[in-house]
Amino acid sequence: MNSVISVRHLSFSYPDGNRALKDVSFEIDADRCVAVIGSNGAGKSTLLLNLNGVLMPEGEVVLFGKTLTNKTVRELRRRIAIVFQNPDDQLFCSNIYEDIAFGPVNHGLKSAEVDKIVQETVKKLKLEGLENRNPFHLSYGEKKRVAIATVYSMNPDIYCFDEPTANLDPRGRREIAGLIREIGGTRIIVTHDLDLVKDVCSQVIVLDKGIKEAEGNVNEVLSDEKLLYKCGLL
Repeated sequence: MNSVISVRHLSFSYPDGNRALKDVSFEIDADRCVAVIGSNGAGKSTLLLNLNGVLMPEGEVVLFGKTLTNKTVRELRRRIAIVFQNPDDQLFCSNIYEDIAFGPVNHGLKSAEVDKIVQETVKKLKLEGLENRNPFHLSYGEKKRVAIATVYSMNPDIYCFDEPTANLDPRGRREIAGLIREIGGTRIIVTHDLDLVKDVCSQVIVLDKGIKEAEGNVNEVLSDEKLLYKCGLL
Protein backbone atom coordinates (compact mmCIF):
# COMPACT_ATOMS: atom_id res chain seq x y z
CA MET A 1 0.00 0.00 0.00
CA ASN A 2 1.04 3.61 -0.63
CA SER A 3 -0.82 5.29 2.21
CA VAL A 4 -0.38 9.04 2.61
CA ILE A 5 -3.02 9.47 5.32
CA SER A 6 -3.56 7.07 8.19
CA VAL A 7 -6.25 7.94 10.73
CA ARG A 8 -6.33 5.75 13.84
CA HIS A 9 -9.05 5.90 16.49
CA LEU A 10 -9.71 9.60 15.88
CA SER A 11 -12.21 11.27 18.19
CA PHE A 12 -13.00 14.91 18.77
CA SER A 13 -15.19 16.83 21.21
CA TYR A 14 -16.03 20.53 21.08
CA PRO A 15 -15.78 22.66 24.23
CA ASP A 16 -19.56 22.44 24.75
CA GLY A 17 -19.22 18.68 25.11
CA ASN A 18 -20.54 17.78 21.65
CA ARG A 19 -18.65 14.66 20.56
CA ALA A 20 -18.37 15.22 16.84
CA LEU A 21 -16.15 12.22 15.97
CA LYS A 22 -16.01 8.85 17.67
CA ASP A 23 -13.18 6.36 17.11
CA VAL A 24 -12.83 6.90 13.35
CA SER A 25 -10.10 4.98 11.50
CA PHE A 26 -9.23 4.79 7.79
CA GLU A 27 -6.35 5.04 5.32
CA ILE A 28 -6.07 6.91 2.04
CA ASP A 29 -3.57 6.00 -0.66
CA ALA A 30 -1.72 8.50 -2.83
CA ASP A 31 -3.52 9.89 -5.88
CA ARG A 32 -6.94 8.67 -4.76
CA CYS A 33 -10.05 10.85 -4.83
CA VAL A 34 -12.03 9.99 -1.70
CA ALA A 35 -15.49 11.20 -0.73
CA VAL A 36 -16.61 11.67 2.86
CA ILE A 37 -20.40 11.65 2.92
CA GLY A 38 -23.05 11.90 5.60
CA SER A 39 -25.99 14.01 6.69
CA ASN A 40 -25.67 17.39 8.43
CA GLY A 41 -23.96 16.95 11.79
CA ALA A 42 -22.26 13.70 10.78
CA GLY A 43 -18.80 15.14 11.53
CA LYS A 44 -17.56 15.56 7.96
CA SER A 45 -16.22 19.11 8.18
CA THR A 46 -14.82 18.46 11.64
CA LEU A 47 -12.88 15.55 10.17
CA LEU A 48 -11.25 17.81 7.57
CA LEU A 49 -10.21 20.30 10.24
CA ASN A 50 -8.66 17.48 12.26
CA LEU A 51 -6.67 16.22 9.28
CA ASN A 52 -4.69 19.43 8.88
CA GLY A 53 -4.46 20.42 12.52
CA VAL A 54 -6.87 23.35 12.59
CA LEU A 55 -8.48 21.22 15.29
CA MET A 56 -6.17 18.86 17.17
CA PRO A 57 -7.65 15.37 17.46
CA GLU A 58 -7.74 12.68 20.06
CA GLY A 59 -6.22 9.58 18.53
CA GLU A 60 -3.66 9.66 15.75
CA VAL A 61 -3.41 11.31 12.34
CA VAL A 62 -0.34 10.27 10.32
CA LEU A 63 0.50 12.20 7.14
CA PHE A 64 3.30 10.92 4.91
CA GLY A 65 4.59 8.78 7.77
CA LYS A 66 4.72 11.66 10.27
CA THR A 67 2.30 11.95 13.19
CA LEU A 68 0.36 15.21 13.47
CA THR A 69 1.34 16.93 16.74
CA ASN A 70 1.75 20.47 18.01
CA LYS A 71 5.38 20.24 16.90
CA THR A 72 4.71 18.96 13.37
CA VAL A 73 1.46 20.79 12.59
CA ARG A 74 3.09 23.79 10.91
CA GLU A 75 5.11 21.59 8.56
CA LEU A 76 2.27 19.20 7.74
CA ARG A 77 -0.35 21.90 7.28
CA ARG A 78 1.59 23.12 4.24
CA ARG A 79 1.08 19.71 2.65
CA ILE A 80 -2.69 19.38 3.16
CA ALA A 81 -4.91 22.31 2.18
CA ILE A 82 -8.63 22.94 2.60
CA VAL A 83 -10.95 24.69 0.15
CA PHE A 84 -13.81 25.91 2.34
CA GLN A 85 -17.48 25.61 1.42
CA ASN A 86 -18.04 29.36 1.37
CA PRO A 87 -15.46 31.02 -0.91
CA ASP A 88 -15.93 34.34 0.92
CA ASP A 89 -14.18 32.69 3.88
CA GLN A 90 -11.08 32.26 1.71
CA LEU A 91 -10.92 35.49 -0.30
CA PHE A 92 -9.84 38.71 1.37
CA CYS A 93 -7.56 40.64 -1.01
CA SER A 94 -8.54 43.51 -3.31
CA ASN A 95 -8.10 41.48 -6.50
CA ILE A 96 -7.76 37.91 -7.67
CA TYR A 97 -4.04 38.19 -8.44
CA GLU A 98 -3.28 39.14 -4.83
CA ASP A 99 -5.47 36.35 -3.43
CA ILE A 100 -3.70 33.72 -5.54
CA ALA A 101 -0.28 35.20 -4.75
CA PHE A 102 -0.89 35.36 -1.00
CA GLY A 103 0.25 31.80 -0.22
CA PRO A 104 3.42 31.82 -2.35
CA VAL A 105 4.39 35.25 -0.98
CA ASN A 106 4.02 34.00 2.57
CA HIS A 107 6.14 30.98 1.71
CA GLY A 108 8.95 33.46 1.02
CA LEU A 109 9.14 33.12 -2.76
CA LYS A 110 10.61 35.93 -4.85
CA SER A 111 8.32 38.16 -6.90
CA ALA A 112 9.30 36.60 -10.23
CA GLU A 113 8.54 33.10 -8.89
CA VAL A 114 5.26 34.29 -7.43
CA ASP A 115 4.21 35.86 -10.73
CA LYS A 116 5.02 32.66 -12.62
CA ILE A 117 2.96 30.60 -10.18
CA VAL A 118 0.02 33.00 -10.37
CA GLN A 119 0.03 32.96 -14.18
CA GLU A 120 0.18 29.16 -14.27
CA THR A 121 -2.63 28.94 -11.71
CA VAL A 122 -4.82 31.42 -13.60
CA LYS A 123 -4.43 29.37 -16.77
CA LYS A 124 -5.05 26.03 -15.04
CA LEU A 125 -8.17 27.27 -13.24
CA LYS A 126 -9.50 29.09 -16.33
CA LEU A 127 -9.41 32.54 -14.74
CA GLU A 128 -7.68 34.43 -17.57
CA GLY A 129 -8.75 38.07 -17.79
CA LEU A 130 -10.04 38.16 -14.21
CA GLU A 131 -6.72 38.79 -12.45
CA ASN A 132 -7.49 42.44 -11.61
CA ARG A 133 -11.12 41.90 -10.65
CA ASN A 134 -12.30 42.27 -7.08
CA PRO A 135 -13.31 38.74 -6.03
CA PHE A 136 -16.47 40.02 -4.38
CA HIS A 137 -17.72 41.28 -7.74
CA LEU A 138 -17.55 37.82 -9.29
CA SER A 139 -20.29 35.24 -9.69
CA TYR A 140 -20.52 32.55 -7.03
CA GLY A 141 -19.09 29.94 -9.40
CA GLU A 142 -16.16 32.21 -10.27
CA LYS A 143 -15.51 32.76 -6.57
CA LYS A 144 -15.41 28.99 -6.08
CA ARG A 145 -12.77 28.69 -8.81
CA VAL A 146 -10.70 31.48 -7.27
CA ALA A 147 -10.88 29.80 -3.85
CA ILE A 148 -9.51 26.62 -5.41
CA ALA A 149 -6.84 28.70 -7.15
CA THR A 150 -5.62 30.14 -3.81
CA VAL A 151 -4.93 26.58 -2.68
CA TYR A 152 -3.59 25.32 -6.01
CA SER A 153 -0.95 28.08 -6.04
CA MET A 154 0.56 26.62 -2.85
CA ASN A 155 1.08 23.21 -4.50
CA PRO A 156 -0.17 21.04 -1.62
CA ASP A 157 0.21 17.27 -1.64
CA ILE A 158 -3.40 16.76 -0.54
CA TYR A 159 -6.48 18.81 -1.43
CA CYS A 160 -9.53 18.82 0.83
CA PHE A 161 -12.78 20.22 -0.58
CA ASP A 162 -15.68 21.06 1.75
CA GLU A 163 -18.95 20.88 -0.23
CA PRO A 164 -17.34 22.16 -3.46
CA THR A 165 -20.57 22.12 -5.51
CA ALA A 166 -22.88 23.62 -2.87
CA ASN A 167 -25.16 26.41 -4.18
CA LEU A 168 -23.96 26.05 -7.77
CA ASP A 169 -26.15 25.77 -10.85
CA PRO A 170 -25.70 22.69 -13.10
CA ARG A 171 -23.07 24.35 -15.30
CA GLY A 172 -21.10 25.59 -12.31
CA ARG A 173 -21.26 22.15 -10.76
CA ARG A 174 -19.87 20.54 -13.93
CA GLU A 175 -17.05 23.10 -14.07
CA ILE A 176 -15.98 22.47 -10.48
CA ALA A 177 -16.19 18.70 -10.94
CA GLY A 178 -13.99 19.04 -14.02
CA LEU A 179 -11.42 21.12 -12.12
CA ILE A 180 -11.26 18.58 -9.32
CA ARG A 181 -10.60 15.84 -11.88
CA GLU A 182 -7.94 17.92 -13.65
CA ILE A 183 -6.09 18.83 -10.46
CA GLY A 184 -5.50 15.16 -9.78
CA GLY A 185 -3.34 13.92 -6.93
CA THR A 186 -4.76 13.01 -3.53
CA ARG A 187 -8.15 14.62 -2.97
CA ILE A 188 -10.70 14.40 -0.17
CA ILE A 189 -14.19 15.69 -0.86
CA VAL A 190 -16.79 16.31 1.83
CA THR A 191 -20.13 16.47 0.06
CA HIS A 192 -23.85 15.73 -0.05
CA ASP A 193 -23.63 15.64 -3.85
CA LEU A 194 -23.74 11.94 -4.63
CA ASP A 195 -23.57 12.63 -8.37
CA LEU A 196 -20.24 14.40 -7.78
CA VAL A 197 -19.04 11.36 -5.85
CA LYS A 198 -19.92 9.13 -8.79
CA ASP A 199 -18.23 11.50 -11.24
CA VAL A 200 -14.86 12.01 -9.57
CA CYS A 201 -14.30 9.67 -6.62
CA SER A 202 -13.12 6.07 -6.35
CA GLN A 203 -13.52 5.55 -2.59
CA VAL A 204 -16.23 6.56 -0.13
CA ILE A 205 -16.26 6.95 3.65
CA VAL A 206 -19.69 7.24 5.27
CA LEU A 207 -20.07 9.07 8.58
CA ASP A 208 -23.18 9.13 10.74
CA LYS A 209 -23.31 11.02 14.04
CA GLY A 210 -19.51 11.02 14.22
CA ILE A 211 -19.11 7.27 13.61
CA LYS A 212 -17.70 5.67 10.48
CA GLU A 213 -20.56 3.52 9.24
CA ALA A 214 -19.00 2.26 6.03
CA GLU A 215 -16.04 2.50 3.69
CA GLY A 216 -15.51 1.07 0.24
CA ASN A 217 -15.52 1.72 -3.48
CA VAL A 218 -18.08 4.08 -4.93
CA ASN A 219 -20.27 1.50 -6.65
CA GLU A 220 -20.56 -0.73 -3.58
CA VAL A 221 -21.36 2.04 -1.11
CA LEU A 222 -23.74 4.08 -3.26
CA SER A 223 -25.71 0.99 -4.28
CA ASP A 224 -26.45 0.18 -0.62
CA GLU A 225 -29.76 2.00 -0.32
CA LYS A 226 -30.40 0.68 3.19
CA LEU A 227 -27.11 2.19 4.39
CA LEU A 228 -27.73 5.51 2.63
CA TYR A 229 -31.24 5.75 4.08
CA LYS A 230 -30.00 4.96 7.59
CA CYS A 231 -27.39 7.73 7.30
CA GLY A 232 -29.81 10.34 5.98
CA LEU A 233 -28.49 10.34 2.43
CA LEU A 234 -31.69 9.10 0.75
